[in-house]
Amino acid sequence: MRAVVDKDVCIGCGACTGVCPEVFDMDTDGLAVAIEGELQANLEGSALEAQDTCPVSAITVE
Repeated sequence: MRAVVDKDVCIGCGACTGVCPEVFDMDTDGLAVAIEGELQANLEGSALEAQDTCPVSAITVE
């Protein structure tokens, strides 16, 4: 699985970093970014929770 943040949609609320800081961080523009590459199996559940928590659906985990 991989996580992707659509920066055109992200509002920088930080919900994803609160749920899954191992995968998501905030960049210098105040918008979320996801780690690159495949997610570790133990992080998939919290990454999916972050996807569901995003108020503007800017996160895709697939």
